[in-house]
Amino acid sequence: IAGVDMRLTAGGIRELHWHTAAEWAFMLYGSARITCVDADGKSFVTDVNENDLWFFPTGIPHSIQGLAPDGCEFLLVFDDGNFSEYETVLLTDWMAHTPPEVVAKNFGVPQKALANMPKKERFIFQAAVPGSLEDDRRIAAGKLGPSPIDFAFRTMQMPATKTTKSGEVRIIDSNNFKISKEIAAAIVTVKPGGLRELHWHPNADEWQYYFGGKGRMTVFATGGRARTMDFETGDVGYIQKTLPHYIENTGNTDLKFLEMFKSSVYQDLALTEWLTHTPPELVAAHLHLDKSTLDSLAREKPLLMPES
Repeated sequence: IAGVDMRLTAGGIRELHWHTAAEWAFMLYGSARITCVDADGKSFVTDVNENDLWFFPTGIPHSIQGLAPDGCEFLLVFDDGNFSEYETVLLTDWMAHTPPEVVAKNFGVPQKALANMPKKERFIFQAAVPGSLEDDRRIAAGKLGPSPIDFAFRTMQMPATKTTKSGEVRIIDSNNFKISKEIAAAIVTVKPGGLRELHWHPNADEWQYYFGGKGRMTVFATGGRARTMDFETGDVGYIQKTLPHYIENTGNTDLKFLEMFKSSVYQDLALTEWLTHTPPELVAAHLHLDKSTLDSLAREKPLLMPES
């Protein structure tokens, strides 16, 4: 997985383009209007706000434009760890590298009508702030009608997957965000003093992005090795598939981070979940824990500790 943090002013456009990798995005701030065309040529136009997501599969053309009052900031996540912006097809770059007479023939217009087309890529540029969403949707839909696929996900409109005294976790994968078949995620908030419990992920590597607070993570590796690191806003973490780890809030404000996986579904296994579903005599023989201690362990994975 690779990530890009991007900001757009109100009216600022990330030009019409598509990627050689799938794009999953998380709105960190503000509002944006996103557009795309699905594989059947049907349009999708919507506005997204802080904490909302979108997902565009490989090769699906799309755009992003900042809205009033002051644009937006968002994190782009790609399902290819080697991805770079050079693996993007930009509309203006494509047209600049196509003979004008071919473009004119393709559009069915005289070549002089193309005289003002850009001669190189624009990438990000300024334009007027979009008008009515309803008008944009209607005009883009045309005779084909709108796409039946929802490429956006309103994270805060769904109940948290798990809430405890120590915070909350929202899991988004192809089970609830149908189009996101290549990337699964958890949005985690850990309150001061809280702990994202000891756990591991059996099906995919974990790529993290921290967007609030301060935390500490220890990853336990094979061969009796471990590594502990501190994280703060803007930092990125990475854990190989199956390696156990925990994340602790070490600050005095909420710790917020994304857990990202190149997978259609989110999976994790918790230490307490494992131990409480193993014969207690076997666990006691390993860890020398008495019965009252074993009985106090949560039988359902808490995700965040302490629970209450």
